[in-house]
Amino acid sequence: MAREQVLIFSFRSFCCVFFVLSAFSFISFLYWCHCSGPCYSQNQIMTQKQDKFIDLLWFPSAWNHLSFPSNPPLKLLKIALFVKKWPHRSHAGGLERHALTLHLALAKRGHELHIFTASCLNCSFPTYPISSLYFHLSKPTAAGYLDQSIVWQQLQTQNSTGKPFDVIHTESVGLRHTRARNLTNVVVSWHGIAYETIHSDIIQELLRTPEEPQAYALAERASKVVEEVKFFPKYAHHVATSDHCGDVLKRIYMIPEERVHVILNGVDEEVFKPDVAMGKDFKKKFGIPENRSLVLGMAGRLVKDKGHPLMFEALKQLLAENDTFRRSTVFLVAGDGPWGARYRDLGTNVIVLGPLDQTRLAMFYNAIDIFVNPTLRAQGLDHTVLEAMLSGKPLMATRLASIVGSVIVGTDMGYLFSPQVESVKKALYGIWADGREVLEKKGLVARKRGLNLFTATKMAAAYERLFLCISNDEKNGENNCKYQSPLI
Repeated sequence: MAREQVLIFSFRSFCCVFFVLSAFSFISFLYWCHCSGPCYSQNQIMTQKQDKFIDLLWFPSAWNHLSFPSNPPLKLLKIALFVKKWPHRSHAGGLERHALTLHLALAKRGHELHIFTASCLNCSFPTYPISSLYFHLSKPTAAGYLDQSIVWQQLQTQNSTGKPFDVIHTESVGLRHTRARNLTNVVVSWHGIAYETIHSDIIQELLRTPEEPQAYALAERASKVVEEVKFFPKYAHHVATSDHCGDVLKRIYMIPEERVHVILNGVDEEVFKPDVAMGKDFKKKFGIPENRSLVLGMAGRLVKDKGHPLMFEALKQLLAENDTFRRSTVFLVAGDGPWGARYRDLGTNVIVLGPLDQTRLAMFYNAIDIFVNPTLRAQGLDHTVLEAMLSGKPLMATRLASIVGSVIVGTDMGYLFSPQVESVKKALYGIWADGREVLEKKGLVARKRGLNLFTATKMAAAYERLFLCISNDEKNGENNCKYQSPLI
C-alpha cells in the first residue's frame, strides 16, 4: 500500500509540473502574439544598415555580441552592489566570482562602487588598492542572507550622501524584491532560476537508486516557479547570464522584453590563457606520468549535484573494462567535497588535487587536453567551462540548455552527453579515439569563441553600457541606449 501511495504521489508531481509549464507556455504565447514595441528578430538586426541605431533595451541577443569602446566613458557612475557573500580566496561559487570579476573591473574603469555584503566570520576581509571601491559590511542572518533592514538603512545613508546612486545592482536576491519594487534603477542578475532547476530535479529523480528516498522536489519546484513569476517583475531590469535563461524570463516568466537583457558571464582573459610551459610545470609538480597520451580535467565542488556520482561510475567501469584506456589516460580533479575520497579509490589514473587558487587553476587548465564538466545543475553559465575555453581547451559537458545554447554550439569545440552512465562512457571513448591532435584543433575553436564572448572585458563593457543606459539623461544630450557600431 505504501509503494502505491508513493507511485501516486510521483505521478501527481509530474502531472503538476506538466500542467504548470503548459499553462506558462500558452500564456506566454498569447503575450508574444500581442507584443508591442520594436520586437526585432536576429536576422533583422544582423542585416540592417550600420547607419541605423539599435535601441539597446530591445536588443534580443546577448550584449556580448556587441562591441563597446574600450576607453572609460565620460560619465562615471555611482553604483551600489548587493551580494550575499564576497569571495574569500579559492572558496567561492559562480555568483560570488561573477560579482568579484565584474565589479572590480568597473571600479578600475573609474566608477564609484559601493558593495553591500556580509562580514565573514573568523577571516580577514580582503582589501584592494582601488580608491573608488567601498565595502559596507553587516552581520548575516541565521540563514546566511543579508539582513535586509540593515543593508537598506546603509543604502539610504549612502544615497543621501553627496550624489545618489545611478544604478543599484543585486546579484540574485541580495536585495529583496520587497525593497526593490519601487526603484526604477535596479538591475538584478540571475545565475539560476527555479524553472531551469526542474530539469535538474528530473535528472536527479532518474538517477536515484532504489535505496534512496524520493525527494518530492518536483511538486515543490512547480510552486517555486509560480512564486518567482509573481515577484520577478517587481525588479525594474533583469540580466540573464545565459541565452536560455533570457528566453525563459521573457516567454515563461512573461517579463517585458525591454526589461530583460542577456549578458553572458565572462572570466579574466589575462589569467586564463594558453601557456604550454605553465602546463608542463604543473604536470611535473604533481607527478603526472609523461607516458599518458590523454589528460582529462575536472574542477569545482565535488558534490552530487555537480554530477560526480555519474562521472565516478562511468570512470569506474571504463578503467575496469579497458586496459588500454587505463594505461593511456589520467584524470586530474581540482576541488574539494565528499567525492574526492571516492575518486582516490579509483587508483593512479585519478589524481585529486584539492582546491586551487586562481593562479594554480590557470596552470591546471594548461596541463589538460580537455575539460570535463559533468554538472547536473541546469542553471546559469558555469565559470569553469569559460575558463577552460579561454585557456584553449575543448569541452565535454552535460547536454543542458544553457551549455548547448551559449557555450558548446557545435562539435568543432567539444562533446556533449546525456546524464546517463552509458552516454558519459561513449563521450569519453570518443575523446580517446579522437586523440590529442583533434583536441588541440577543437581547443583553438573554443578559445576563439571564448575571446569573442566570454572575457571579463566583454562582460564588464556590456554591464557598464547597460548601467549607463538605465541612468540615461536625454535632457542633457545623453544617448547611451542607442547603439550604432557593427555587431561582431
